[in-house]
Amino acid sequence: MLVKIEQIKDAGLKLDEPIALGLLSDVLGGAASGHDTGFQATQPSTLHAFLRKLSGGVLLQGSFTLDVNAPCKRCITDVKMSIPVSFTINLVPESLARGDDFKDDDEKVMEKKERAQGESGGTFAINDTDEQVFDGKKIDLDPIVREQVLLALPMNAVCREDCQGLCSQCGQNLNDKKCGCTPKVSDPRLSPLMNIKLN
Repeated sequence: MLVKIEQIKDAGLKLDEPIALGLLSDVLGGAASGHDTGFQATQPSTLHAFLRKLSGGVLLQGSFTLDVNAPCKRCITDVKMSIPVSFTINLVPESLARGDDFKDDDEKVMEKKERAQGESGGTFAINDTDEQVFDGKKIDLDPIVREQVLLALPMNAVCREDCQGLCSQCGQNLNDKKCGCTPKVSDPRLSPLMNIKLN
């Protein structure tokens, strides 16, 4: 998905671009790809984007819905999720992002010292976290969509908040029925705790 800078008029540019299932599957990975997020895309999506020229750069506002399947982290049953994704990114041309041509040597040395001391939050300034650089002529939306997909994924999928999970001894799904296994005490010093009755 490429957008040429001349396509963006004064009123802005509105786009509805399809996001192919293949792109989503590639981002989420799998055993064959060498990286696996644990999520599988179930259907393609559509990127709704609005681009507007702003202060020498481009402001990109986008949204899409990510439909995925993942195993529940407690009981390993499939969980279907529909995740709404929305983002705003300030796209800065390389020529403005560098800005080194307008800085003297003392300013460059000071910036390097600040980054080495961690005052600017790593290798970029804290205020620049929502900025991305582009070549100034065209904007490739695919890497942006890839990044937003990965950022939108939850840490873990759970089929429901009160999921009981699996029995650690027999593997029975405790959401379906109780298994009757007695809890195993691994440390004999803790065995007296088994006799405590709770109200």
